Amino acid sequence: EPNGNEPQVSGNMGLRVGFVGAGQMAEALCRGFDAAGVAKCVDMTIIDRNQPRRDLFASWGCKIGASNEEVVKNVDVVFISVKPYAVADLLREMAPFLGPNVLVVSIAAGVTLATMEDAAGAGVPIMRVMPNTPCLVGCLAGAMSKGTSCTPEHVDTTARLLGAVGKCHEVPESKMDAVTGVSGSGPAYIYQVIEAMADGGVLAGLPRSVAQDLAARTVMGAAKMVLETGKHPGELKDAVTSPGGTTIAAVHHLEKCGVRAAFQGAVKAAADRAHELSKS
Repeated sequence: EPNGNEPQVSGNMGLRVGFVGAGQMAEALCRGFDAAGVAKCVDMTIIDRNQPRRDLFASWGCKIGASNEEVVKNVDVVFISVKPYAVADLLREMAPFLGPNVLVVSIAAGVTLATMEDAAGAGVPIMRVMPNTPCLVGCLAGAMSKGTSCTPEHVDTTARLLGAVGKCHEVPESKMDAVTGVSGSGPAYIYQVIEAMADGGVLAGLPRSVAQDLAARTVMGAAKMVLETGKHPGELKDAVTSPGGTTIAAVHHLEKCGVRAAFQGAVKAAADRAHELSKS
């Protein structure tokens, strides 16, 4: 029988949150929600097959559900954090217990709203979220799309929860493949940038540890400059490229090597592949 509790998703305090699947992403969300106060561990219920994962969440005060039904009946928002191939079957299994008063949030890559809504049944509010791994350090860059049964309050609740671990933009589902290309797969591109810059530092004579730290902090600092000043990256680049100087020499080399086109192509390739996978 569907959860008959009054929905509490219109506010961001005192939410009861559940996780079906307690992997690393669920861990990051759980700890982020608790630290920010949007939901406390004592108000969270999780279920997972892995005993060490259950023990870990229990050590923070989370309740351990004996069944998916128990999780759903004791929460306002349930995060689906299992492997993508398992999502549809899981929602079909959970369908008898779902209803309009439980917001379902999926963080499974590539699983469409249509697939999930078909599995969960009519009237179930579902949000599809594309997170990325920096969520694990409180720096989520992600996006979310609302299902046909979601209200503005459901969108707001999802944004408030995910805001505890970073930033989540609302986009139409048709743009999710592009989000995958920029932020979903993007950390891998930047890891390569950091590694390459560190290699360059070693080539120029720096110890590896120093070069890698400098490279990583330079990327972090440059990102903060873009976000906190609101200035166009080109304007910030121009501010450090003095006439005939070292930086413009480096920028010229990057342009000769086609770095801009390489990054644009990488984003498009990932987006195209995401589209292919969503159809399979």
